[in-house]
Amino acid sequence: MTNKITQLFNIQYPVIQGGMIWVSGWKLASAVSNAGGLGLIGAGSMYPDVLREHIQKCKKATDKPFGVNVPMLYPDIEQIMDIIVEEGVKIVFTSAGNPKTWTSFLKEKGITVVHVVSSVKFALKSEAAGVDAVVCEGFEAGGHNGREETTTFTLIPMVKEQVKIPVIAAGGIGSGRGMLAAMVLGADGVQIGSRFAATKESSAHDHFKDTIVNVKDGDTYLTLKELAPVRLVRNKFFNDVQELYQKGPSVEELKTLLGRARAKRGMFEGDLEEGELEIGQVAGLIHEIKPAKQVLDEIITEYTQVKNNL
Repeated sequence: MTNKITQLFNIQYPVIQGGMIWVSGWKLASAVSNAGGLGLIGAGSMYPDVLREHIQKCKKATDKPFGVNVPMLYPDIEQIMDIIVEEGVKIVFTSAGNPKTWTSFLKEKGITVVHVVSSVKFALKSEAAGVDAVVCEGFEAGGHNGREETTTFTLIPMVKEQVKIPVIAAGGIGSGRGMLAAMVLGADGVQIGSRFAATKESSAHDHFKDTIVNVKDGDTYLTLKELAPVRLVRNKFFNDVQELYQKGPSVEELKTLLGRARAKRGMFEGDLEEGELEIGQVAGLIHEIKPAKQVLDEIITEYTQVKNNL
């Protein structure tokens, strides 16, 4: 499969594994890259020295391209960017911030830059900032999300109509059929998060992986819009948030309830009651924990079969 995305990243298939916090370490990223996709290390949950270690291990585990996802709200962002440059990472996905802030710095170092957006407005801003491609993420996606609540099915063609750079679809895609649907709508590639969270190589806790497999439609919900919208599995923590909402809470009260390290507690440490369990709506289609290579192979096989039968 050769198109704008495979050429941009020098990969076999236009499939990117989302750089998710507490889930996307070097094992998952290298496994996806070795299987022909683009693996991303999720820097959002890593201290700078931990990120350096993951990059170094990933370089040893694969000779294929891989990248790092950097949420720009990160407190040690300057250090993170310096490490990325020092370690010779060639692909960076930025998110949760203004694409102007770091794009020129990275491009000057010969790094391919992609920015994650949830609206046409930010896709156009990203293109103006000089990024090489955009990830357009619909609100079906797990984890932090756009305030617009625009679905992937409507977002992709709207963005495609407005920008000239390649468009990568994200949110609600976990199968070959989903990938084909995104491509028919105009996407040049897909970014898949939830499906890769439920793999053997994912660094998520086994309790969280089991939860993903058991999620049904309607079990995830977008909440905490006053802080940063996030899609979570309904659990005790989620119910506590909903109870607080009944009292018309202030932003400070919501921050106090959220506290620190909720996502780590849920996804990495496996606390299914008090932790944040971030996963997308597509989890309802995930029924088994498999190796990342098998997941990618199945997606490409189904994509090809369905496309050929149209």
